[in-house]
Amino acid sequence: MNLTADDVDRWLVDRSNHLSTRTLRELRSILVRSISRAQARDKVKRNVVLLCEIPKGKEGRPSKSLTLAQAEAVLKASEGTPLHAYVVLSLLLGARTEELRALTWSHVNLDGTPPSIMVWRSVREGGDTKTKKSRRTLAMPRRCVDALKLHRERQDVAKKAAGDRWQDNDLVFASKVGTELDAHNVRRSFRAVLQKAGLDPKDWTPREMRHSFVSPLSDSGMPIEAISRLVGHRNTSVTETVYRKQLRPVLLDGAEAMDEIFPSD
Repeated sequence: MNLTADDVDRWLVDRSNHLSTRTLRELRSILVRSISRAQARDKVKRNVVLLCEIPKGKEGRPSKSLTLAQAEAVLKASEGTPLHAYVVLSLLLGARTEELRALTWSHVNLDGTPPSIMVWRSVREGGDTKTKKSRRTLAMPRRCVDALKLHRERQDVAKKAAGDRWQDNDLVFASKVGTELDAHNVRRSFRAVLQKAGLDPKDWTPREMRHSFVSPLSDSGMPIEAISRLVGHRNTSVTETVYRKQLRPVLLDGAEAMDEIFPSD
C-alpha cells in the first residue's frame, strides 16, 4: 500500500489531540527527511509529506521561572549529585540544555581572566547552536568555576571506574562511560534533585532553569539588550516574547515613568 498525503494528514490530525503544535512540526520534519532519503534511493517517487499542512495542536504548558529561594534550594539539593555542575551552569549562565549536553572541555577555560565557556555547539542536528547569535562566549561566576572543577574531579574517578568501556568524547556532561547524555537522562536526574529540594518534579523541566536565569538579571536592572546577548537570542524582541513574564520589572519601567510624568487626577 502506498503512503498518501491523506494518510499523513489523518495521522497528524489524530496526534494533534494530545501533542503541541511545535511537536507536530518536529514530527512532520522527521517524516520529510525520512521520505526524502527513501526518494533519493528510488524507494518512493515523491515526498507526499510536503503536501501536508501542520494542524493546530494542544496548547503547550507555558514556561515559568523559579523564585530566588527555589533556585537556591535546587542548587543546594543538586550538591553531591552528578547533575550539580549542570544545574549551576543552567541557573547562573542561562545556557540551553541542548548546549550544555554538547559542551566539551576544550570549550571550557577555567583559568582564564575571566574564566569562561564557549557555547558553540548543541545536540541539535548538525551540532549547530539554535541560531548564529546563539554562538557566544560566557564569562563564568565563581560558583560555576568551582562546580566545574569538582565535576572534572568526579569525572576522572568515573573514567577510572569505567576502564576500557570509557569513550573519550571530551564531553563535560557525559554518561558513566563517556557517551552523550540524552534528554531523558537529564530529566530523570533533574526530577530527583527537585524532589530533594521540596518541589514537585511534575511542575518543572530542565529548560526552565534558563528562564530562571533571566529573572534575577531583570530584577537587578540589567538592560534587555544585555540579557538578550547572554541568552543567545537574535534580537530583543525574541527575548521579550519568550521571557515576557520574567522581564516584567524592566518592561514596566516606561509605564511607571509615564505615571510620574502624567499623574492621574
